[in-house]
Amino acid sequence: MNFPFFIARRYLFTKKSHHAINIISGISVGGVALATIALICTMSVFNGFHDMVASFFTSFDPELKVVPAQGKLMNHDDPNLLKLKNDKRIAVFTETLEDNALLMYGENQVIVTMKGVENNFKDLTQITELLYGDGNFHLSADVINYGILGIQLTQVLGVGARFIDPLQVYTPKRGERVNMANPSSSFNHDELLSPGVVFSTRQNKYDRNYMLVSLDFARRMFESEGQMTALEMRCAEGVDADKVKEDFEQLLGPNYKVLNRYEQQEDVFRIMKIEKLLSYIFLTFILVVACFNIIGSLSMLIIDKKEDVQTLRNLGATDKQICRIFLFEGRMISTFGAVIGVVIGLLICWGQATFGWLKLGAASGTFVVDAYPVSVHFTDVALILITVIAVGYLSVWYPVRYLSKKLL
Repeated sequence: MNFPFFIARRYLFTKKSHHAINIISGISVGGVALATIALICTMSVFNGFHDMVASFFTSFDPELKVVPAQGKLMNHDDPNLLKLKNDKRIAVFTETLEDNALLMYGENQVIVTMKGVENNFKDLTQITELLYGDGNFHLSADVINYGILGIQLTQVLGVGARFIDPLQVYTPKRGERVNMANPSSSFNHDELLSPGVVFSTRQNKYDRNYMLVSLDFARRMFESEGQMTALEMRCAEGVDADKVKEDFEQLLGPNYKVLNRYEQQEDVFRIMKIEKLLSYIFLTFILVVACFNIIGSLSMLIIDKKEDVQTLRNLGATDKQICRIFLFEGRMISTFGAVIGVVIGLLICWGQATFGWLKLGAASGTFVVDAYPVSVHFTDVALILITVIAVGYLSVWYPVRYLSKKLL
């Protein structure tokens, strides 16, 4: 066994002549463990919110989405896009067209994002699982057009899942200025009926601002025949979407962008990643402060073991070996604190995920979830363990060398 490690282990577990040293050593281990627990729990809660938000978005967003790199519209008969439709790795293709429109119902009016989709949109996404009401997913029937509203949008307009009077839809005509003498002449106008359902994604972006209509209706209202804003796709079962994305990017070139679900909501997830990173940095600073307890514990131990050090020198131990004894002592304190913190942190996360100890609100149903969501990513656990051990090791290196020279 390594001689400095053997002595350091005995110093850590045996009783010191001054009981305060044992107490301070225990506090040092506890401080590192608490900082580690905080890192584990905080990072896991951020992961939980990330996964929860991702699950809401993926219920409405397509698996892959092709959009123009510049501008808003692209032609549906573009030869490059037609090549994609012949790819057998894609199970569902849907052309979509979305832009702003004015909705009016009675005295209420609101600007919304009107999204025109094909009838196979229900096969592309999980929209049917998000519908509420006694109707079905219908966008058109003969000459009748239907509109499916977000659940918060119905509240703004003062309607229910099934509205009796037609919904009035207005979109500005292309290339025309508003005629102040007759403003209505500058707008395209049509009516929508209710299929008896609304959708709820539990995301304000969609539930408050979006309305689904048929693609033909959207093209007519936006005067965009033969055009679309996006080509949305769902991959076949067992197909690697990331590989398909790479292949399509090479095929389409720089004029188009192929977005996966996370890239479609890039702003939201970027903010969450930044928040998680900042929390990690701040908690690491707290860990550094906790490691100062280790320095205090080692200082007292060095003073307490002066006689032992002299005996070791008489037995032939070098100054380097003696210095390494106390380095190992500090490293073991940080390592034990890290391991204990990781174990307790994982147990707390398991308990929160299983029993929901920490609630988001006093009453059930106040928020989307009743308790803080938790998701443990073992890459984060490995990063935290490495961080704690590295900070602990670095925090004792210089102080031990300095104290060894001054006090021994």
